Amino acid sequence: MFEVTKQQEMLITMVREFSEKEIAPLAEELDCTGKFPAETTRKMTALGLLGLNVPKKYGGVGLTEVDKVLCIIEVARACSSTAEMFAVQLLVNGIITNYGTEEQKKKYLGMTCCEGKLGAFALTEPGAGSDAGGLQTTATEDGDSYILNGSKCFISNLGPTEGEYAIVIALTDKVKKTHGGMTAFLVDRDTPGFIVGKLEDKMGIRGAAVSELILEECRVPKNQVLGKVGKGFHIAMSGLDSGRVGIAAQACGEAQAALDAAIEYSKQRSQFGRPIAAKQGLQWYLAEMATRLEAAKLLTLKAADLRDRKLPAAMNASMAKFFAAETANEIAAKAVQIHGGYGYMKDYAIERIYRDARILTIYEGTSEVQKIVISKELLK
Repeated sequence: MFEVTKQQEMLITMVREFSEKEIAPLAEELDCTGKFPAETTRKMTALGLLGLNVPKKYGGVGLTEVDKVLCIIEVARACSSTAEMFAVQLLVNGIITNYGTEEQKKKYLGMTCCEGKLGAFALTEPGAGSDAGGLQTTATEDGDSYILNGSKCFISNLGPTEGEYAIVIALTDKVKKTHGGMTAFLVDRDTPGFIVGKLEDKMGIRGAAVSELILEECRVPKNQVLGKVGKGFHIAMSGLDSGRVGIAAQACGEAQAALDAAIEYSKQRSQFGRPIAAKQGLQWYLAEMATRLEAAKLLTLKAADLRDRKLPAAMNASMAKFFAAETANEIAAKAVQIHGGYGYMKDYAIERIYRDARILTIYEGTSEVQKIVISKELLK
């Protein structure tokens, strides 16, 4: 059984009220224009949300993984695009907190907490999606620097003006690859050879900045290595465990928004002289949706709690991400069905929520990848 503390109840209330007032009213506009929520980002920084999981000594709030989940759910309930930005930034914060030097933590965590500067996590490549070990971006040692060459794709928090820095995973040993041949680097946006490419035109989460990253003879000083040389794959995978919990939370928030919309519509819409909410078949739909959502939330909170207690959480993170993402898609689809023809129209928020939910089973590891992770853990 999971119970929130009084402090967490206050946190939920604060983030919910902020999201309803500052985030939700802009969700439709962001979807229509593809505009990044820059003003909202500044307000979230002022509230302390972007530094939610950053230790206080670096300017953050120092909250837990469970707190992170509770906050992402509330933001996602209001706007998927904003939640995407938020979840990715918390992922980046976590990686730097765990593996950065003191100098790196002060610089990068400080610029996020105090200035609202965003970071990106650049792992995926055109030929290396689910197979992260297949990446081709190289980092060649050259004196007191490394020269990075390659390209990354589908990089969140990176756009025409968004993204002040990126964690880039590159090959430092083509033979070893995942077994000690990959290294993580902190690369500033203004570094020569750091080129932000095409801004992606997406089906959903249209307000989230997602772009390609091109690295051309990009010289990065050795003091920008994140963690140890050769530990990049380990850093990426440990970061993904946290990221998967974050995306699971995003899925729960989007599913909650879809369920809320379905309940409200079913009470208002009448057919054959009665609200459709009076129909047993629809009531059963709602009961199934609510039950699956509650299970998804509990799976996500368990994974977060394990991480807070420094216990193995890879399997639970994958379970949460897999189940919550699939659940969000199922709930959004049923909510559209409950809306009938109106659910297919852009006049209703459920049309946007349905599109936004589709990415959840794909990024931070597809549902198929999550099942591979889960089965490997079971068979150890």
